[in-house]
Amino acid sequence: MKKTIKKAFLDTEYGQIFYQIGGEGEPLVLLHMTPRSSDEFKELMAILAPKYCVIAMDLMGLGNSDKPPREYSVSDYAKTVILLLDELGIKKCSILGSLTGGYIAGEVAVSYSDRLNKLILCNVHGFDAEEAEKLLQRYAQGFKLKEDGSHLMERWLARVDYVGHGELNHRCVIDDLKAFGGTIYTGVAVGKYCVYAQERFKLIQCPTLVCNGTKALEPIEKYGLVKAENQGWLSQVIPHSKMV
Repeated sequence: MKKTIKKAFLDTEYGQIFYQIGGEGEPLVLLHMTPRSSDEFKELMAILAPKYCVIAMDLMGLGNSDKPPREYSVSDYAKTVILLLDELGIKKCSILGSLTGGYIAGEVAVSYSDRLNKLILCNVHGFDAEEAEKLLQRYAQGFKLKEDGSHLMERWLARVDYVGHGELNHRCVIDDLKAFGGTIYTGVAVGKYCVYAQERFKLIQCPTLVCNGTKALEPIEKYGLVKAENQGWLSQVIPHSKMV
């Protein structure tokens, strides 16, 4: 039987958080990368809904969620995950985090360990201090609207060589455009957190699966990021993890 994915908003004192939910069974929260949205998991939710209650939220400042009233930290974003779990009456869940979402998922596992069953970290790249500063600068500037509309083609060409196909790239560009208009807080949050993540993630106790795509580094290597020597950090700081 097909499990319908429903859309809803969570009202908080700092704005609305958009989320999608569907299926039955053990709760599994999906946290997306920057500057995407819960749309990143459109296909995955359909696959998992027959076995799990899958929940994908738009991080504040991205997708259909409101922008936060101030610069949010990874810790702040972790709190929004707990707010959504409380709203849905979920005491414990598992979390899958993709890149930005992986850093946030890891912080949830540390700060709210009693709320987590299992953790899945996908393509959570390691950054050194120099790379973290580049992240900060890039996302603090955000995307700039141009009067001639050339920003539209720039966003299309930014990932067309590796994203897969036109329809998926179109969905990515729509997410990009929703992030226009100022600082991209999720990127800034990771830029300020990633250097300290190694110490934080040493505190993770729950079963952890680390998934790394064989070509996951290619899209951001052109920005002078993700040195190869920085990419073994998760297995080092979470020795009980399993890597795939």
